[in-house]
Amino acid sequence: MPSTSDDLRVAPSILSADFARLAEEIADIAPAVPMVHVDVMDGHYVPNLTIGPPVVKWIRKATDLFIDAHLMIEDPDTYASQFVAAGADSVTFHPETSADAGALIDALHEQGAQVGLAVKPKQPLDLVIDHLASIDMLLVMTVEPGFGGQAFMPEMVPKIAAARQWRQDHDASFRIEVDGGIGPDTVGATVMAGADTFVAGSAVFDQPDRQRAIKEILAAAEAR
Repeated sequence: MPSTSDDLRVAPSILSADFARLAEEIADIAPAVPMVHVDVMDGHYVPNLTIGPPVVKWIRKATDLFIDAHLMIEDPDTYASQFVAAGADSVTFHPETSADAGALIDALHEQGAQVGLAVKPKQPLDLVIDHLASIDMLLVMTVEPGFGGQAFMPEMVPKIAAARQWRQDHDASFRIEVDGGIGPDTVGATVMAGADTFVAGSAVFDQPDRQRAIKEILAAAEAR
């Protein structure tokens, strides 16, 4: 998946999928999206526990979709490379969890992966400024990480706009992803601010027609 910023993409989060039917759930959305978002939580960095590299390995076998792994874990320096080896195309981590975020970005790029950095709602964009020129995607969390189904935080929109301005000022090409409470009613504000990649969990997998739900999110995004 090229790290350009000229198109809009929905990345359904499997956190809201039926894990007993995960391959079927991913196949259901595959015709409508280029990528799938995998939320990785360790029960320490965030108060929830989800999946590890073995599940990503099986997801890789089940789909050709671009796999975007968001590591909400305390030790990405140890585990990020394992997710790439398991089949993740992109790994996004929280920079404050790494002993040397720049070195980890370089190592993951050398491994052939794209790399993203994530900022939580209470964290300033300054946290990642030094690395923006080196990454493929910036993830602006629009809820506190750790649980699905939370309400969108509109006060995060200025941070998205600031990221877009930095990208423009420095002729950079990283994508701007948003995650948390994204659906047809909230996606428009993020697009106007500069977001181009939209993680959606319950707004997709809790719907009876997932492909239609994805199209509705994209239609709302494109209308702005």
